Amino acid sequence: MRFEQLEQFVALGVLRHFRQAAEKTQISTSALTRSIQTLEDEMGYELVTRSTRSVKLTPEGELFLDYAKNTLSELENTKKRLFQSVHGNADEKLIIGYTNKASNIVPISCGQFLAQYPHVKIEMQLQEQHELTRKLQEGEIDISVYSQAINSIGSDIHLPDQLILFVSKHHPLAQKSDISKHELDSYSAFGCFSQSKQVQTMLNEAIDSLNKSSTIKMGSIEQVISGITKSDSFAIASIEHANTVAEHTDLVQLKTNKDLSHEQLVVQTNQQTAVTEHLAHLLSLIKKAATTIN
Repeated sequence: MRFEQLEQFVALGVLRHFRQAAEKTQISTSALTRSIQTLEDEMGYELVTRSTRSVKLTPEGELFLDYAKNTLSELENTKKRLFQSVHGNADEKLIIGYTNKASNIVPISCGQFLAQYPHVKIEMQLQEQHELTRKLQEGEIDISVYSQAINSIGSDIHLPDQLILFVSKHHPLAQKSDISKHELDSYSAFGCFSQSKQVQTMLNEAIDSLNKSSTIKMGSIEQVISGITKSDSFAIASIEHANTVAEHTDLVQLKTNKDLSHEQLVVQTNQQTAVTEHLAHLLSLIKKAATTIN
């Protein structure tokens, strides 16, 4: 039994006319007659009763017609799923925003992706970083990609440019230029709230990386300064407070080792965007391209 035979039987069952069914399935009437006879032989039942004027299905034929329709429908669904698995959903569209510093990564990655999934639509938008953040939060883009400078204080403390570490000028670490996480373990920490939601997220991640999440004391810049000038604690804050720290005679910003400065690719996805197989593959291509270029 072949799928073509099922298609021919369905055409006959719907049209109830041999010549019309033969034309619909693009075979001769005699070939359609032989096909139906073959089906009847395989099933062991008469499926069609023939007369000079009409075609009627037997009860067994009506049952087989339902089977044939369901089988062909499932075949089409399977073909569609296979096609989408290989080529992507024809209606699927991904919008990716990126900054100028990521322009040597995103177009290349998207080109590689489209070579594999030509039916997935991709829209690329070159934007400033603050605009990417807004669009991602408001669901206007699916992916944002930007390159962020990371400065290292010592060999194992890495901070985004938007954050600073500072201490009292009398602190044991005040004049050191090479500080490790281990050295900070001995001191309690203060954190200063940021007005920027994005920077506050970076701040929280940095605090977590320093293993101070459960013990850090958070407050305003005035409260933080008051706390560290009276103790051996250190503080972490956003760069918006850099001038305040620099102008305070009792404070010292921990020195950044510029020789260890490098760029870090930041890839973020819209929380409302479902992580499909295609989205996951595109993300992996972006990260791979970034590794290759760097």
